[in-house]
Amino acid sequence: MTAARHPFAYRDFRYLWMARVCAMLAHSGLVVALGWAVYDEARLSMGIGAAALRLGLIGLVQFLPILLLSPVTGLAADRFDRRQVVRLALLGQFLCPAALTLMEMGPGQTLYALYGAAALFAAARAFYMPAMNALPAALVPRETLPQAIAFSAIAGRVGGILGPVLGGFAYAGGAVWAFALCAALLATAILLQFQIRPIVQRPIQGDRRALAQMIEGFHYVMGNRLLLGAISLDMFAVLLGGTNALLPIFARDILHMGPEGLGALRAAASIGALTMAAWLSWRPVRDNVGRKMLVAVAIYGIATIGFGLSRTLILSLLCLIVLGAADMVSVYIRQSLVQIATPDDRRGRVGAISGLFIAGSNELGEMESGVAAALLGPVGAVLLGGAGAILLAGLWARLFPELPAARRFEQVDAN
Repeated sequence: MTAARHPFAYRDFRYLWMARVCAMLAHSGLVVALGWAVYDEARLSMGIGAAALRLGLIGLVQFLPILLLSPVTGLAADRFDRRQVVRLALLGQFLCPAALTLMEMGPGQTLYALYGAAALFAAARAFYMPAMNALPAALVPRETLPQAIAFSAIAGRVGGILGPVLGGFAYAGGAVWAFALCAALLATAILLQFQIRPIVQRPIQGDRRALAQMIEGFHYVMGNRLLLGAISLDMFAVLLGGTNALLPIFARDILHMGPEGLGALRAAASIGALTMAAWLSWRPVRDNVGRKMLVAVAIYGIATIGFGLSRTLILSLLCLIVLGAADMVSVYIRQSLVQIATPDDRRGRVGAISGLFIAGSNELGEMESGVAAALLGPVGAVLLGGAGAILLAGLWARLFPELPAARRFEQVDAN
């Protein structure tokens, strides 16, 4: 076997990595700014439960565009130059914080404007994610791909750590600064993406009709139980155990902090994930990959319960750090399986389906968290979700025996 070179030995991957950092800084910062703006606006005229539901609606309005567009976004990533798809998607994302910046400089924003910006941003990201996630396979050789995925995860988590902190502190100076910062970071990401040279992209094989190609991608995932099990496990675990949508409530009404504290809470999970991603880039998972993914999901649920029970900042941050580290193990293994087990001409469509599942866990999970918090209170919602994630790991081991049976990445073939 050829020794794998470091991903940064490849020029275009370096530009891809820097662009991903800037895009994730913007995305994470915008999440904090939107969450605080919506909660602040809603809290002025309603109680905590009703305001929590308004926070959950942010997740719903972001999930619906991804649900509706996912068949088209995956096909676009397979049919067209993925670099161009990523650039146009970044441009669409840029327009959202840019518009909110102009509103803040003028008459100010409303709840409807915030929800509209969240929906448009999600629509642009629906095109961005399948194409962006498929690019590393075109920029580095196969033997380097798992390490490249780990470094891509590091880029995402660097953005996840610094983005909320920057967004929180910028918002403390005024919402206009937070939105303007996000717009500037996205503009930088676009410029970096233009430095990536042309790539070799395998054309779609078989039926050339668009609808048939969309269906083909869906059938491929449904027919590959290893992929289906890995993707759905991640979706349901985060759907049940997600805490992000409720962090403004924990920051303001349980831990009694301001937007800076919210930024710290949002960054904590990314600190754990970044630490784990750095470890995985040095010491990749090589054996029993499926079992380790299931164990990571169970640990994720335990850490979620710990966060729900905590009433001190230090313990809350520690639980979120462990939660983020466990989630990174699951994400790293899942993304490696998806990229390695999928032929190049299907990576966009399979990536879009994976992105839809992720959106179901993240954006739709925010809606679930908001509804559960309105019914059970924020603490009850978090405890229930953590317990659900633990039970899910055991259930998926039985429903998808292919997962615990998966040993090594190199034994997985794309067919």
